[in-house]
This record gives sequence, structure tokens and C-alpha cells, in this order.
Amino acid sequence: MKIHDLITDTDTLAALCERLAKSDFVTVDTEFMRENTYWPELCLVQIANDEEAAAIDPLADGIDLKPLWDLLCENEEVLKVFHAGGQDVEIVYNFTGKTPHPIFDTQIAMMAISQNEQIGYANLVESWLGITVDKGARFTDWSRRPLTERQIEYAIGDVTHLSSIFPKILKKLIKTGRGGWLDAEMEKLADPANYANDADQAWKRIRSPGRNPTVLGRLKALAAWREGEAQHKNIPRGRIMRDETLADIASHPPKKQSDLIKVRGLSNAWKDNDIGKRLMKVIDKAEPLPKEEMPDKPKRGAPLGKEGALVADLLKLLLKIRAREIDVASRLLTRSDEMEALAAGVRKLPILQGWRYEVFGKDALELVEGRLAFAVKDGKLLMTHVDDVHAGMMETAQDEVITEVAAEAG
Repeated sequence: MKIHDLITDTDTLAALCERLAKSDFVTVDTEFMRENTYWPELCLVQIANDEEAAAIDPLADGIDLKPLWDLLCENEEVLKVFHAGGQDVEIVYNFTGKTPHPIFDTQIAMMAISQNEQIGYANLVESWLGITVDKGARFTDWSRRPLTERQIEYAIGDVTHLSSIFPKILKKLIKTGRGGWLDAEMEKLADPANYANDADQAWKRIRSPGRNPTVLGRLKALAAWREGEAQHKNIPRGRIMRDETLADIASHPPKKQSDLIKVRGLSNAWKDNDIGKRLMKVIDKAEPLPKEEMPDKPKRGAPLGKEGALVADLLKLLLKIRAREIDVASRLLTRSDEMEALAAGVRKLPILQGWRYEVFGKDALELVEGRLAFAVKDGKLLMTHVDDVHAGMMETAQDEVITEVAAEAG
């Protein structure tokens, strides 16, 4: 594979992207810094196909990344391959307002062909290529220039290894017939709505303090205010105020600015500084959350109770057995809250639709409705249908009767 020198000018980048546009796929990775900023600072982009690879310096003077963004976001003929690519996709969205498409994530794909829930990149490379990744440059300061040869070599290795691994994963997906399982997961990763930074929706990421409209209205106003403050200063939102502090103020708002000194998580300076004044104005103007914006109640049937909780535990046991049998990550099939809802009587669930129903949901439903049981055979825990158990018992009983009659006749 041809490895290019660090690309620092637009013409070289455009020529590279023109060649890569003829590929079936490209592998992509980014290096960025976000510890001290609200917006992640893009420091390096690595890209490869099965013939060539390069690292692109977005901090180089005068470089225009448009050829790269066009390749990633406008070219529908080239598949863009990432590993655990959520943050990489977010960065592309921040620059362009679009996401790479079509997209493939090898971490998600591994869930369909193994029991790995969130396999790390180093383990992925080790398992597929037998190569140990050098982690020495992993926590480097990617914003410093010049970059060393070791840094660039480490960074490009992320996409060259991935370009070798992706065809192998794809081949196994085709062999197992599980590629279709991942369509919805990949589309979800590429959905721009996941990365849109709407300040009015920021409150939904915070653990909600109950369902009181007045409290939730304050939480919404405070969360939006914090986003604005953090964006303006370009610092992480947690540097303005932690989530727990925000929720506490929404539930127990101070009556005057001097009371901010009593709020856990705020320094004494808040009692008379400008940001404290702005906070109090937000609290004073906050209105109750409109009815149409109230969060949905948890989708559950009747309360689980002790018996329902036991059924949920049996479902989790069934999930472990099935995931082991078909060698798939249980997280791809379903999650604990969905199994609890099934145990509580809810039937409109993803687990009871499509491929998930065929692979796991059908058995899960039969277990809940008493048509499936557990059995131990040769020291292994197995699933068995109740009708089959009854039939076996009847057959055994009939054999015993025949034996007894034959003995008496003899």
C-alpha cells in the first residue's frame, strides 16, 4: 500500500480525493482535542482504500477541506468505513451540517458476528490481523505542530489496518446472512439528528427530576442557557455547571443571587458575578414546560411485581443462552428495559419485529406465555418447548406401560 506524506495543501488533497472517489470504500479516522473546548478541535484526518493511505492536516495554513467533505458527504457511491465512528461523524457534521453516507462501522458490525459488545480498535486489529497496535502516541497532543513521524505513522495505521479488516468482516457478514441486521444501526449512526446541537433540546440529556412541568421548564431554560454560555466561551459545558447542579437548581431555585452560595457545585463568586446575574434572569423568566413537550411516560405494562421481575430475569437468562448459541452480542438483540417491558405485558416492541423476532423475540414471547422452558442436558442449560417436554413424558409413560404389560404376559 502506498503511504503518502502528510497532506498540507488543497491541490494535493483534491487529487487524493479524486482517486479515492473511484474506490468501493474508504476507511476514515480522525484525531481531535476536546478536553478544554466546547467544539472538538479537528487536528488530523486519516483516510485510505486498499491501495493508498494518507493523513490530512486540517490545521495547515490555507488548506480547504471541501474535497474531503464532498467525498465523505456527497459521494453516495463510496462506502465510508469507521470504527466506533460516532465522534468522527460528529466532527464532520460540525464542519458541514451533513454526515458521511453511506456508512459502515466495524464496531457495530462485530456485534452481529461475535459476542463483543464494544470491541476496541486495538483488540479488533489483534483478533483479525494478529498485529499489536502501538499505543504510545494514543494520548498525544494532536494540536501541536510539527507532528512527529511516529505520530503520523500511528495515525495512518488506524486506517490501513481497517482497510484490511473491513473486507474480512464483510465476507463473514455475507456468509452468515446477517448484513441486513445492521442496516438500521448504520442509518442511525448516519442520522444528522443525532448530532444537531439544538440548545432547546439539551435538557433531554440531563436526568430528569420528576415530571413537574414547572421544574422541567426551568431545566429546559437552564440547559439552553448553559449551552449558550459554553459555546460563547468555547469551553466544555461541564465547566459552566455540572448536570447535577443544573438539575438541583431546577428543582430548588434560589430566590436571589446571594443564595447561589448555598448551591452545591457553585463557587462563592457566583453570588455577585455577571454569570450569576445571567443565571438568575433565566430562572426568573423560565416558564412551565408545555404539555406537548412533556416526556413520555415509560412504556410499560402492569407493574412488574415480584413474579414479573422473576420473568424478566428468565428472559435475561434466555438472552444469554441465545447470544452464546448464535455468537452475537446480546446488546444487538435487545436491552434490559425492553425485556422488562415484555415481562410486564407490552407487545409493541422492536424485539417482536423483523429479524429480532425471528432470532430471539419469538422464543422470548413463548417463554413469557408459558410455552418455553429451560432444561439441563449434559451439564448445559438449554431451551425446550413445553409441548415437547409433555410429549416426551407421555412417550416415556407409554414405554413403561408396554414394558410392564410385556413382563406380565411373559
